[in-house]
Amino acid sequence: MDIEVKLKQIKSRFEEVNAAMSDPSVFDDPDKYTKLTKERSDLEELVEDYDKWADLKNRFDGNKELIDLNEDAEITEMARDENKEIVVELDRLEEEIKMKLVPKDPEDSKNAIIEIRAGTGGDEAAIFAGDLFDMYRRFADGEGWKMSLLSLNESEKGGYKEISFSLEGTEVFGKMKYESGVHRVQRVPATESQGRVHTSAATVAVLPEVEEVDIHINPADLRVDTFRASGAGGQHVNKTDSAIRITHEPTGIVVECQEERSQHQNKERAMTMLRAKMYDIELEKKQKARAAERKSQVSTGDRSAKIRTYNYPQGRLTDHRINLTLYNLDSIMKGDIEEVVKALRVQDNLERMNEMAES
Repeated sequence: MDIEVKLKQIKSRFEEVNAAMSDPSVFDDPDKYTKLTKERSDLEELVEDYDKWADLKNRFDGNKELIDLNEDAEITEMARDENKEIVVELDRLEEEIKMKLVPKDPEDSKNAIIEIRAGTGGDEAAIFAGDLFDMYRRFADGEGWKMSLLSLNESEKGGYKEISFSLEGTEVFGKMKYESGVHRVQRVPATESQGRVHTSAATVAVLPEVEEVDIHINPADLRVDTFRASGAGGQHVNKTDSAIRITHEPTGIVVECQEERSQHQNKERAMTMLRAKMYDIELEKKQKARAAERKSQVSTGDRSAKIRTYNYPQGRLTDHRINLTLYNLDSIMKGDIEEVVKALRVQDNLERMNEMAES
């Protein structure tokens, strides 16, 4: 990958976009203005990196001239020392730039629907599912994302047998997609009198939220049932059949929503979930095909794979896909998962970058 050529092209395009945005007529076309604004934002960071890179290269070349002239021993030595530092900085910056030049997954900018289900482990698995929900809720708060509950089935001993919610904001799917899979917990349950460590699990599915134009659903293929909502949501849940269950008969996919105030709102939410699930089926096929080619450990599309272990006695989190082990489990369970997310994104980008280089 010739970084200089690519960065010059990006800077040229950045200047073209700036010129287009300064044209008063662009304000008469909101869609065009929005697209230009987004493109400018996407290019701006790389242009700044290019300016840093060009400055370092100029300084390196200037020092090299001084070294070649060798007119003053002290100045020559200073130039050599500075160039050693510049080489290190250039290498670091070039690696960062290569990562940023990897084309973004078009799904990354989408909002997401998250489903957490208790797996093996009975009551403890449901409690752990609740812990995962709290972890994601706090992470979403820190990211400034909006969370909306869609449906839940609470467990008598605490936590959830299953819970679904949506997240809206910037790069939601891009950051959350690596959470799909089986999460395993090792700890002493509150109900355990002998102090023995138990192993339980919960599954997480992260689906990109899609618009109606992204996927077509024939209304004739749907069976819509109403029922009385239960659980959180207010006193109204016991008075009206506002909850909605939609079954897509050709695929057997079932979705339900009970958290909104009206039947109409719940139906809209349920249709959003259905579109996401149907879209996700196709996306998973693509991911598996891509993973087979890339032998990726990060994004295989296999939702049944054990991806992570949360070991409470040792305060340890291990992500098995990238052999990442951290010993700050307490802060992670409070929503501090940025380090994990970043490590997974970096590894995924590295794999995609290598794939680009090979092709």
